[in-house]
Formats: sequence, structure tokens, C-alpha cells
Amino acid sequence: MIGEKKEACGVFGVYTHEGEVSKMTYYALYALQHRGQESAGIAVSDGSEIFLMKDMGLVSQVFSERDLQSLRGHMAVGHVRYSTTGSSFWENSQPIQIPRRKGSVVVAHNGNLINTETLREELESKGRIFHSTGDTEVIAVLLAESPHEDIEEATKEVMPRLVGAYSLAIMTEEKLIGVRDPYGIRPLCVGSYRDGFAISSESSALDVIGASYIREIHPGEMAIIDEEGLRFRQIMEVRKPSLCIFEFIYFARPDSLLYGTNLYHSRKLMGMALAEEAPVNADIVMPIPDTGVPAAIGYSQASGIPFGEGLIKNRYIGRTFIQPTQEIRRLGVRLKLNPLTGDIRGKRLVVVDDSIVRGNTTREIVQMLRDSGAKEIHMRISSPPDKFPCFYGIDTAIQAELIASTKSVEEIRDFLKVDSLHYLSFENLVRSTGRERGEFCLACFDGDYPIPVPEDLKLSKYRLEKKKDEVKAE
Repeated sequence: MIGEKKEACGVFGVYTHEGEVSKMTYYALYALQHRGQESAGIAVSDGSEIFLMKDMGLVSQVFSERDLQSLRGHMAVGHVRYSTTGSSFWENSQPIQIPRRKGSVVVAHNGNLINTETLREELESKGRIFHSTGDTEVIAVLLAESPHEDIEEATKEVMPRLVGAYSLAIMTEEKLIGVRDPYGIRPLCVGSYRDGFAISSESSALDVIGASYIREIHPGEMAIIDEEGLRFRQIMEVRKPSLCIFEFIYFARPDSLLYGTNLYHSRKLMGMALAEEAPVNADIVMPIPDTGVPAAIGYSQASGIPFGEGLIKNRYIGRTFIQPTQEIRRLGVRLKLNPLTGDIRGKRLVVVDDSIVRGNTTREIVQMLRDSGAKEIHMRISSPPDKFPCFYGIDTAIQAELIASTKSVEEIRDFLKVDSLHYLSFENLVRSTGRERGEFCLACFDGDYPIPVPEDLKLSKYRLEKKKDEVKAE
């Protein structure tokens, strides 16, 4: 999927007296860069003080070798951000550090609260002044102002007040804590690292630094890491397990583990199921890179149709501070993808992608393939139609702009100008994960939100997205 659905944030934390924790966190954030490209930050504790550095941009843009050398300690928390609640500016970058009675507390957050305004108004009525517009500062302030001096007890007291999705890395001068909401919507895992431990949004970041995966932190569970080692506390009753299904489909790296399952393997199974559900006579199976690759390989293996790239991705396209001209905006897809015309001309193509959001980018890609001489184009999507917006930490379009919310599959096929279109069934999507349907949040497909979303919040999201569009238009 190119340029339509934006990832969740990425969090990481490490505790060890062996090695430079700032550099380990830097490498881990590199591994989590796909989860957020707007800002990056690292906070380090030496046991008595916390040093924080963060800025707008990619991990490589924010930190230099000198910066990392200045962040000395044995414990660190890192974050890469894509904005969901709160606009994209420095004050909303993370981690967030707030003073408390003894020392301070640092919070890095992946997810989105749906009761942020209520909590913020309560704190503002007590005289609290906020410097950001996101929900992470609200969480940090609640922890800092908790009557419990022990951060474990403060976390236990504050977490039940939060409504929504959250996987948190929390750090004081002495302790590192990882905690997930009682639905487990956003991922968080823990591993052993040298003489200590690390927590991460994805296991792939643990792999990068050489940590050994232990397990996922359970919904409603807190993992505490300090001088005594690692221990777990169940601080909230587990609700309906509701891991975001898009972590399996798209968001998490294919080399990560979720529910004990390798995502590359699951995505191949999705493609194999697509081949069984919607076979077609064709010459090449090609992915929309990079996220469509495993499913395309699966489709090719199950169908016997040769796999071919077809489109070459420019992997150096990232965040830029140079504003493109209107002419370049219209050529945006070609900045990211370039067709192998010689391999496409005269061929019948099966084009595999993980999802279609608004459909505009997909239509541009289809037109590019037509211009390259494709004889037929058969689109296969490794997920069901995306009909409902997310309120739990993924920045999606408002419902009216989701193409599947207003058009039938045949109407979408006509809009995209493809010869055929097929979406993966619910049954085979879930089967590819090796788990049960009741263990996921599938709200983007069926509108069944595990945590009820107030109507005023749905309306505010609509207004927020319209405002973003107006700003972009200016």
C-alpha cells in the first residue's frame, strides 16, 4: 500500500549496564522507522538524572554520533511518531518528560485515547497547563500527579482511567515499565538483552540489537524492569482480546512475531488464499511494493503463475523539508514507483496489494501499468474492503472518503479501471493468522469497535480531517 494509510507509532525501551543504551535505542528505532516518520526521540537515565533529545524528522536526521555519545546511562526509552491525536509539530514529538515529586517520568506512547478531552479538561480545571495537543502528555501528567510515589503503583492507578488503545514505555530514573491496554490493540513485547531486558513495539527491533525475544506483554499487563530484573503484574482485567488486524496485514514488519506467528508466513498464506478464492489466467503475479510482496509470492506459489516485480520502488523516498511543486505532486506515484515496461508490455498481470483506502493512488498505479502496455490487470487485495475509520492509533481517512464505504466491489473495479477485482474473505484472512476471529479488532472492516466510540468523537475526527485537507490545499 503506497501513501494512503499511515502507521502507528513505535516505542522501545532498554535496561542494561553493558553497552551504550542510546546507540542500541537508535538502532532499534531504525528498525521501527516504518511505524512513524515525523519525529524521533530518545530519553536516557543514568540512575539519578534523565536526559532527553527529540526533534522532527527521521531517526537518521535527528541524531548524530555526538548526540548519542552525550546521552549516557544504563536505561533508555525511544519513540518514532506518526501523528494520530495531535498535529505534527515539535511539542507533540515523544518521549514526553514531566517532573514529579521525586525526579520525573518519561512516556512514549503507541495508540490513541478516546477520552483525551475529558481527562485534559479535568487536569486543566486544576490549573495544569499543557504544551502539546496529543494524548501522551495527558498520560504523563496523570502519572506525575498520582498520589503514589512508586511508579508501579502510579501506573496501576492511572491505567484504568485511560479509554482507548495504548502500548506504553514508561521510565523514571530507576525503572522501566511496559504496559498494554486491557484489549491489547497495539503490540508490545519484551526480550532479554545482555545483563538486562528490552521492550519493543515489534520483535524485529529486538532482533536488530541482538536481544532474545521472550514474549508479548499481555493485555492489561505491566512489565517492570529494574535492578531486580524483570517481572510481570496483571494490573487490569483482560477485556476482549483485540489486536489490530492491520498489524498482521500491513503495519508490522514481515520479520516480526505477533501471537507467536511470523508475519511473512501469514502474509504468504493470505496470498495463497487469494489464489484459491479468485483464480485467473495471467502471465505474471506482481506486488505493489513493498507490503504486497509476501502475498504476491503466496499467490504465485498457489497459482503456478510466475512472480515478477513489475514495479521498482525508490526506497530513498522519505520525509522531505522541500515542498514539491504542483506538477511534482501530480507525479507523486512515479517518485515512489517506476514500471519495468519491458516486462509489462503485452502481459496479463495479477497485481497484489494489502488494501485499498481511498483508491486514488491505486488508480494512478493502474494507469501507469496501462501506459506501460499491460494487456490485462487483475487486482487482488489481501484483506476485506476497508469501510470504517480507526480511532485507536491509525491515521485513516474519514469514512466518507473510504472508497469501500460508498462503492460496491464492482463499482470500485470500474473506478480503478481494472479487468477484475477481488478482496480476501474474512474467513481466510483470520485463518492465515492461525488465531480466532474473536482475538482481533476488525472494526475497519465490519464497524464493530471493541471499545465504543462516542458519536461526538466520530464527528470531531471528521472535522479534524477536513481541516487537515484544507491546510494541505493552502
